[in-house]
Amino acid sequence: MRLSTAFLVGCVLTATHSFHLPSASTSLRRPVTAATTSSLSMSAATSEGEFTSESAKQQIGNDSFLNENLMARAQNGPGKVNDEKLKIGVVGAGLAGMVAAMDLADAGHDVEMFELRPFVGGKVSSWKDKEGNHIEMGLHVFFGCYYNLFGIMKRTGSFDTELRIKEHIHTFVNEGGILGALDFKFPIGAPISGLQAFARTEQLGWDDKFHNALRLGTSPIVRALFDFDGGMDMVRDLDDITFTEWFTQLGGSRGSLDRMWDPIAYALGFIDCDHISARCMLTIFMLFAIRTEASVLRMLEGSPQTCLHDPILKYLGDRGVKINTSMGCREIVHDVDENGKPIRVTGIKVGPKEELKEFDAVVCALDVPGIKKVLPQSFRDHYPMFDNIYNLDTVPIATVQVRFDGWVTEMNDDVRMMDISGDQSDGRGGGIDNLLYSADAEFSCFADLAITSPGEYYKEGEGSLIQAVFDERAFDRSNDQIVQDCISQLNSLFPSSKKLNCTWSSVVKLGQSLYREKPGQDKFRPKQATPISNFFLAGSYTYQDYLDSMEGATRSGLMVADEIIARADGPNGLKAQTAKAMANGSGKKAISEEKVPFFASASA
Repeated sequence: MRLSTAFLVGCVLTATHSFHLPSASTSLRRPVTAATTSSLSMSAATSEGEFTSESAKQQIGNDSFLNENLMARAQNGPGKVNDEKLKIGVVGAGLAGMVAAMDLADAGHDVEMFELRPFVGGKVSSWKDKEGNHIEMGLHVFFGCYYNLFGIMKRTGSFDTELRIKEHIHTFVNEGGILGALDFKFPIGAPISGLQAFARTEQLGWDDKFHNALRLGTSPIVRALFDFDGGMDMVRDLDDITFTEWFTQLGGSRGSLDRMWDPIAYALGFIDCDHISARCMLTIFMLFAIRTEASVLRMLEGSPQTCLHDPILKYLGDRGVKINTSMGCREIVHDVDENGKPIRVTGIKVGPKEELKEFDAVVCALDVPGIKKVLPQSFRDHYPMFDNIYNLDTVPIATVQVRFDGWVTEMNDDVRMMDISGDQSDGRGGGIDNLLYSADAEFSCFADLAITSPGEYYKEGEGSLIQAVFDERAFDRSNDQIVQDCISQLNSLFPSSKKLNCTWSSVVKLGQSLYREKPGQDKFRPKQATPISNFFLAGSYTYQDYLDSMEGATRSGLMVADEIIARADGPNGLKAQTAKAMANGSGKKAISEEKVPFFASASA
């Protein structure tokens, strides 16, 4: 067995520029001469960063769950070109930052992006190792209710070619190869398809089914079937208790939690039902109840870089967006009033030489550890919105890829399991072509990428490439031990796989991944518009009505772009604010605070 060098995400990365940015320049312009900062006569800092864009408002609230026009909005773009052309800096080239840059470029603005890592994608990143293996830092599944992300993929031309739809069934693999399922295939759609899936599942015994039905029958989901607003309001009010607390209040059983709900909770947020917010879990199942397509799963044809990011990068490059990789933000430069209160951001310092880049507006499209590192202390001192971010916690994960000389999930035919001869591309390998859950393993969810995403993960003459995501229960173990534990637990789930040999493996540890969806966190999530009028936030942790996910990141990117576009023009617009600041060049400049390298803390 060959074990690849493990990659610990969050540490300082070598500037290798390991991929090509289509049409997008990685060169930096000469630094703009710093203008004297000023204390603006107008109030450049709003009270709470309220939304001004009607389009952004459509992404929040109960109606956003039922709004089928969101996909069209994402596909068609902002539908407006501003009169004023802004210089906009976007810190972070994850999905949220790239989506925001798409809209801002289409609205006629000059956009420049800065990414610490040598590749784009954020938590959805992938890259090639020296042997040509595609490495990921998570298992990425596209639910059917990812309306905004699907709209973006339609816009870049990747939706029809780069997604593979899976059978409408959620499969649980139990010890000894015993399968259970939530089978949503039914002639009648939601909610009937969902109700019968839970009623017929083999994953629960009859007693647990009864208690499960009893609890779900008294849930906000049922109310939402005839009073959607009332049901959603009930769900929002459940953010301060765990799913276990809610589930067991009125009849839910421990067996249901252990055998079915815990694997789902781990797949959503990498924590179990005893620790995940009831709001988080019920939001997902509310969508499953009202939208038949919400529980349909898709996976990429190949790697996220090729299938998701490259089409976006081409779109950005064609519109002149400049993308600087291996160029993290080191400091946010800003104006303050006579009391030291931040009132306007003037630019950022980037890279090891702290090169000053000045902008009319700045978007920090980072994850939780990233935004915590880069926010100035003065922002926290004067605005509770920024200080609240430091109440958000994160979860660690370890993504394991293990390749075998046969088909691990093929349990019915040993000859087929061992057969790796000939061309078995395009998902023709033996085994299960879908996302898999398990209550009897430490990985929350897993899949055989050689079957589910064969475009770049199938290799002729080789078998399964299992990708599994371990949560914090296993994170602190050595990489060798995690690989051995993965193989051992796969052998327990698929006993016939004991006959197969591991030929290659990889471990990627992400010490600070999704924000921890524990009770009471929703109130700490910041809006995309902030009290500092030309400073904005994006990222899946920011406030929108979806979870910390690819869809959540996409929503936040669209929302922040809408806000900037809505504020760009007019006598008090963002361009006018820059002009006034330049004209009043006698104000006070913020004193540089302690410099910290912008990177997430490395975790062993």
